[in-house]
Amino acid sequence: MLNNLTPLVRTLLIINVVVFIIQSLMPQFTFFLALYDFNSGYFRPYQFFTYMFAHGSFFHIFFNMMAFASLAPILESYWGEKKLLLFYLATGIGAGAVYALVNYFLFPGAVGSMLGASGAIYGILMAFGLTFPNMQISLFFIPIKAKYMVFVVGILTYVMDRSGSVAHLAHFGGAFVAFIMISIWRGQGRDRGY
Repeated sequence: MLNNLTPLVRTLLIINVVVFIIQSLMPQFTFFLALYDFNSGYFRPYQFFTYMFAHGSFFHIFFNMMAFASLAPILESYWGEKKLLLFYLATGIGAGAVYALVNYFLFPGAVGSMLGASGAIYGILMAFGLTFPNMQISLFFIPIKAKYMVFVVGILTYVMDRSGSVAHLAHFGGAFVAFIMISIWRGQGRDRGY
């Protein structure tokens, strides 16, 4: 799989790994990268960008980057680097915005933080399912069509979260923003590369 990495995917993987190494060496660095609730005194607008490059544990970054490395190269080959970068950043920022806004309006007393590329990864999953719906892929060694993969992964993530620490709103937000973007691009006839 690592042999099939496209240039942008490789670069984003390296950035995520380097940031995670810095976090491991200097844990206080995470404080500046995480996305905090609007109600906390720690929220800063730049966090909508930085949170998606920080991760909470080895398994957090491992599973996010495995999913990214598995699917994003196909999208990059199909769309091109610029379009994939725009998409990745938009779904990641959009996921953070959905998470922050829902928490602000529905859980006004919440004061927490979020980090990880999961929102953007769910955007990639949704894009892959919409762009290559009938492509057969292997999910845990079980063949499945891409159009069903998004729902299976979403349900598995929700069911397997025993701690309640997974930001499901961000996952939904990334997939939702991806759905809107793909729909707009299709309407404009721009669902292929630039």
